[in-house]
Amino acid sequence: MGNVWIQDYDPIGSWPLSTLAAAVPVLALLGLLGSGRATAWQAALAGLVSAMATAVLVFGMPADMVLAGAGVGMVFALFRIVWLIAAAVFLYNIAVDTGQFEVMKASVAGLSGDRRIQAILVAFSFGAFIEGAAGFGAPVAISAAFLVGLGFRPLQAAILCLVANTAPVAWGAIGTPIRALGEVTGLDPELLSATAGRILPLLSLVVPCWLVRMMVGWRETLAVWPALLTMGGSFAAAQFAWSNFVGYELVDIISSIASLAAGVVLLKVWRPRQEWRFPEERAETGAGAEGGTDSVDLDPSGKLTPGRVARAWMPFGLLTALVILWGVPAIKGAMESATSFNPPMPRLHAPLADASTTLGWPAPVLDSASRSGAAFVSRVAKGEAVTGRAEPIASDFEKVTLDVAPVASTGTGIFLAAILSGALLGLGARDMLRIFGKTAYSLRWAAAAILCMLALGFVTKLSGMDAVLGLAFTRTGPMLYPIFGTLLGWLGVALTGSDTASNVLFGNLQRITAEKLGLDPILMASANSTGGVMGKMVDAQSIVVAAAATGEHGQEGRILRAVLVHSLALAMIVGAIVWLYAHVLPGVVPQPAPQAPASSPTDPG
Repeated sequence: MGNVWIQDYDPIGSWPLSTLAAAVPVLALLGLLGSGRATAWQAALAGLVSAMATAVLVFGMPADMVLAGAGVGMVFALFRIVWLIAAAVFLYNIAVDTGQFEVMKASVAGLSGDRRIQAILVAFSFGAFIEGAAGFGAPVAISAAFLVGLGFRPLQAAILCLVANTAPVAWGAIGTPIRALGEVTGLDPELLSATAGRILPLLSLVVPCWLVRMMVGWRETLAVWPALLTMGGSFAAAQFAWSNFVGYELVDIISSIASLAAGVVLLKVWRPRQEWRFPEERAETGAGAEGGTDSVDLDPSGKLTPGRVARAWMPFGLLTALVILWGVPAIKGAMESATSFNPPMPRLHAPLADASTTLGWPAPVLDSASRSGAAFVSRVAKGEAVTGRAEPIASDFEKVTLDVAPVASTGTGIFLAAILSGALLGLGARDMLRIFGKTAYSLRWAAAAILCMLALGFVTKLSGMDAVLGLAFTRTGPMLYPIFGTLLGWLGVALTGSDTASNVLFGNLQRITAEKLGLDPILMASANSTGGVMGKMVDAQSIVVAAAATGEHGQEGRILRAVLVHSLALAMIVGAIVWLYAHVLPGVVPQPAPQAPASSPTDPG
């Protein structure tokens, strides 16, 4: 169609074969990663090469557009993901280098030396707080590094934090996934949030128990049921109440604060009958005995005064404050408008002056661009199977820019917190430069992997391969679609590494399919996000982040194999809840308020 390229969702003329072709890059990436025969960056590079070849040879996307799409993905990864991870690990390394992390460990152990309790506090509750404030890899990076510092085995810390980072993800980064879902579907984000808030609290009750059961047997799990019920229950209650009756932006932050506060209060009046520690710790210190908390000296350098504890936690306090500040929509928008640099990619956009209907752009699209003062128009349009429209409108064209906004990036807020922390803790510029250099060097291969993975994701998105995989799920019929629609969201996050990206990719498809099958579009759009969160732990990007944060480079395959079963099991639980709401309890799903009928003219007499 001239200079416009419209995605073709059945290039082979057989949807099963087209679906198989679209799956090749994903199979290459996850197959190599899971086999353990390739490092993460090697698997990501192989996946990227296969995605580019498939896009050109099978899906007919022009090679120059494929290269440009990969470039956009790498730039996005560098400024939005790699920078954030580097800043978070930099701050963590400052806390370690200055000795403050030892005090932090001792303060957490002062609450409880029980490893089961620590896993819930750090991986679930604290991780949810970081998810709500920052999202995009920060929760896993920070909480996994924290657990390693507390003495958890690195591989175990990575796995626990990946599984824990599920129930909060739909409202991550100040509600970004829900906001994006509302934008692409045209549905009320408050209703979408309320629906998600009637699905995920059930999982919020389950996940803490799930985490502990991954560490110990059922007997040891049930021994801490007061903590599981208190921290999971308070999180779930706050999650439901805030998402349904207040708003969607602060759901995770409020829920995690409620969970942390409830946990601290509980631990003032209750302790496990027997403190559980890792077998090697019990062998060395005898900490498995009752009252073992006092036998472990995590802070031999002096008494834990409130001042010392506050000083030790100061880096993470600054991180929290600045991440929240960076996430406030008004502040973030102001920083983006003042400092962002979003040049269009020449191969993916065309100058508006050169675009015309004869080259494939519908007249309404050109008129809309002209009215908005745009200088360029996108060359990549979604097809009818996804949009439900024979002719694309302006919103059906892929928005592809370099999207460079370094000041507005959450990573910049975390980096500033690290610099301020280092200065307040007495580090000079030379010391901080040394620590940052060490941090950057340790993350070099993880950064390469993430760059390739995001490039792969952008190529599959722009070429329509992601949509082809998604459309295969829509062929199941109204009885089974609530389950498969939930798994579609899972697939979207597993492919893209982001619940926001999955909602943008499949949200409107969920709405269209639900309307065609006679299902509730609000429920199915929400299912995309709530099912998607369970795919977060298996997306390659998150696995690389977890491995990098815990120093487990090269163990990405083991991590993937360890979390895959948990991811699928939790996704099926969400699917079962969605199916129940669709076919048994439809009244649970909130609906728009009925519009008031137009008032008839009053009789003046």
